[in-house]
Amino acid sequence: MTEIDSAATFGQRLAGVFTEIRSVPEIAEISRIAVALFDAGTGMLHTFAHASQAAANPFEFYARHLHEVPSLVHLAESGAPRITDDLASEATPHSRRLAECGFRSSYATALHDERAALVGFVFIDSDQPRYFSPARLERLGPYVHIVTLLAGLAVERMRVLRAAIHTLREVGSQRDFETGAHLDRMARYARLIARRLAGALGKDDEWVESLAQFAPLHDIGKIAIPDAILLKPARLSPEEFEQMKHHVAAGSQIVTSLLRNFDFQDLPLARVMANVVAYHHEGIDGTGYPGGLLGEAIPIEARIVSVADVFDALTSVRPYKKAWTNDEAFAYLQEQAGHKFDPQCVAALVALRPEVEMVQRSFREEA
Repeated sequence: MTEIDSAATFGQRLAGVFTEIRSVPEIAEISRIAVALFDAGTGMLHTFAHASQAAANPFEFYARHLHEVPSLVHLAESGAPRITDDLASEATPHSRRLAECGFRSSYATALHDERAALVGFVFIDSDQPRYFSPARLERLGPYVHIVTLLAGLAVERMRVLRAAIHTLREVGSQRDFETGAHLDRMARYARLIARRLAGALGKDDEWVESLAQFAPLHDIGKIAIPDAILLKPARLSPEEFEQMKHHVAAGSQIVTSLLRNFDFQDLPLARVMANVVAYHHEGIDGTGYPGGLLGEAIPIEARIVSVADVFDALTSVRPYKKAWTNDEAFAYLQEQAGHKFDPQCVAALVALRPEVEMVQRSFREEA
């Protein structure tokens, strides 16, 4: 088997495995491999990466509640792979979509972590019906194992970083009014915005998921801010606000240290993490900080997180304010679109209001 570049993204690694499979005569008719990840907090399944011979990707930027796909629920619970011999004869929407893109048979297996918790699924398709015979499955087995390991590694690396970040936040948890529920919500708002914009931006599903994973660390630098400023139950003075701005530089230093200490400097999409922390307080009209960047000079990851973070802050109770209604918060974002916020990011969140409200129901503040 060919060597896989350890500094490549998961999507690039998956493409390498796919190319290797296509070179093996016994299984050369494999025409697609895809991985979807499961969000236990919302019960949603999200596309993550795929490699395919087909021009069309049937499930790019796709999300669906797991319980809307009973066959995958059974697959996750049983632990046994699922084989579909003729997608064209199946009545489910997912099978029909695959068949419309030229795929005829399918193999699927669940991904679990070391605690046996569901992480996601691997899907392998062929353009031939009844393709997955016992002999072909035996030949395909090592490649399925490699894809499973690579997917697990990609998820685990993000999890390790998030765990380290969470530990840092716990150290300062008595000093900051931002709750875990706030971080859970704003990360998922960021995912919603990113998924809606990704196609036009030339981004992929892996970028969307990386942004969702790293969004919660946007204000990690606040652990370096004195209590008198961070916990002040009133508007900051100009001098105090200048001190508060220092959390951006402190956060960037923390991210650099984390990447170095965990030997993740080569982490694919690490730039997403750095951009979220360094630029999420920049304003689209140049009035933000710390750099006063203007428009598209602000990385898109930061523009997305800014909208997600402010929306959740507005609709949450804080020591110095009551929660705004969703109507009030959406109206404010639209009023500030083109000034503080990127208009396309605002429009994306507003358009996804039903999904936003589902996140709010899933991650309520504890009483």
